Amino acid sequence: YHDCYLYQEWTVDGCPAVLVSPRQAAQGRPWIWRAEFFDAFPGVDLELLARGWHLAYLHVGNTFGCPEALAHWDPFYAQLTTDKGLAPRPVLEGLSRGGLYIYNWATCHPDQVCCLYGDAPVCDFKSWPGGRGRGPGSPADWQALLEGYHFNSEAEALAYKGNPVDDLAPLAAAGIPILHVYGDADETVPWEENTGVVRERYPALGGEITLMVKPGGKHHPHGLEDPTRIVEWIEAQWTSRCA
Repeated sequence: YHDCYLYQEWTVDGCPAVLVSPRQAAQGRPWIWRAEFFDAFPGVDLELLARGWHLAYLHVGNTFGCPEALAHWDPFYAQLTTDKGLAPRPVLEGLSRGGLYIYNWATCHPDQVCCLYGDAPVCDFKSWPGGRGRGPGSPADWQALLEGYHFNSEAEALAYKGNPVDDLAPLAAAGIPILHVYGDADETVPWEENTGVVRERYPALGGEITLMVKPGGKHHPHGLEDPTRIVEWIEAQWTSRCA
């Protein structure tokens, strides 16, 4: 990013912020907001930058999309859409645990979102890091999640009804399109417990979801070897809903 694009770093609400700007901004100044793992598997981001999109990221720590963490997103969004002049409805990008961030923020701000792109996304923290399904979970991350959400017990976390799979109605009502890219052999974030549940529930609520399946694919690598299909889907949503 540093060599090819304008790379800006500053602090927003106490959190490190990044904005990568294209050489020539596309009409309407569209942007993609990555929730986690800023420079991991960047194929989609790089292709969008080449097409005139901006790329934004706010580091809120390993916080699993908890309310306190996402409260930092609000002033970041405000700065980008006012001071930086970016479009009012970004595309939200969630790789793995980043899925918790994008769904949770979009649920609270459905009128400020163009679409969601989840890549092997966590949509139910009971599945990961909780490990209460087919996958092994992550005990250390599960403990950190319990603390981040201020759950008083594990039982309280398991009874929580604010996971993305439980809270899709506001997104469907707002007509937000969703794309999930996933491997059907993902052992870390089993697709049946995450993408599979969203696939069943979102259309039942009137929502639109597109799936791009990688047969035999594991959790890594994220994305597709050629990101064109993902990028074209994103640009189609921008053109039809936000441009």
